[in-house]
Amino acid sequence: MSDNHLQQVGVNPEDVPHVTLASGAKIPSLGLGTFGSDRYSGTQIAQAVKDAASLGYRHFDCASVYRNEAEIGDALRVVTEELGIPRNDLWITSKVWNDCHDKVEQACRESMRDLQVDYLDLYLVHWPFPNYHAPGVGVDARDPHAVPYIHEQFMRTWRQMEHLQKIGLVRHIGTSNMTIPKLQLLLADANIPPAVNEMELHPHFQQPALYKFVKDHHIVPVGYSPIGSPSRPDRDRTPEDTVDMEDQVIVSIADRLGVHPAVVCVKWAVQRGHVAIPFSVKRSQYLATLKGVAGAPLTHQEMEAIAAIDKNNRLIKGQVFLWPGSTSWEDLWDIDGNIKSVSA
Repeated sequence: MSDNHLQQVGVNPEDVPHVTLASGAKIPSLGLGTFGSDRYSGTQIAQAVKDAASLGYRHFDCASVYRNEAEIGDALRVVTEELGIPRNDLWITSKVWNDCHDKVEQACRESMRDLQVDYLDLYLVHWPFPNYHAPGVGVDARDPHAVPYIHEQFMRTWRQMEHLQKIGLVRHIGTSNMTIPKLQLLLADANIPPAVNEMELHPHFQQPALYKFVKDHHIVPVGYSPIGSPSRPDRDRTPEDTVDMEDQVIVSIADRLGVHPAVVCVKWAVQRGHVAIPFSVKRSQYLATLKGVAGAPLTHQEMEAIAAIDKNNRLIKGQVFLWPGSTSWEDLWDIDGNIKSVSA
């Protein structure tokens, strides 16, 4: 891929901001999410990965449960072999799914095989529960064997994660969908602390306490659903949900810049200092986001205005991971500051 082509169509990857991890490694502040299996085929998502790389994306957030890593692997082979983008210029993340907490290395190697890579830049524990749900199940479905967070059990999983880093299969390990109480326990017992915590972050759900906690502990926040997840599964939609991209503060900034409100949401995320991983299979969307992030920053006043529109509106509630006897999705997130747990 020639520099002239990137200048004419896409963005020079060097113009995309990076965040420095505790290891000193730099992760691109903008990645392309690949969770779209409820609405898009693996072929569509793989084509977006290949095209996004040709435009200047270098960060791709994957997971085994998305059921598209094999197709994405074919796209990544094209990216490295035909587009000539070196593997070490890419940042590739994957995640171990809930039903593989007791066989982490096997799951990791399967993802690496599907993605056609000999290492992962980042590997995450997708959810801190071993609770399974079948693809596409309804919001009221429950795994009869589901359990609340059990720290001793999670630490057995984390030791396997640490082993992956020690033997060189992965460069960094991290967590996802964690809370402050859970992270406190993990940090007290971990030999290798998490490099990142992937968490829902968008203007209407800014999670200031958790955000500060992870930053204070040298953990990089990676924000999923950065534009308010308009394509999220129907099971995650509730009547009280708000729409970030319709907020007048976001709309007015978008009008000033002449961009879609989604671009403003992602620019805010990157400028705030975390990593954003929006999902799209539409070139016009992921190209506009890339150009927006690489462009001029929002003003201080605009950043303050967006900080003031937080509505504490969680969109990905995770109801399908609840255990028998739990009362609501809030049990997953330790809303009262106490872990809903049981002894091992």
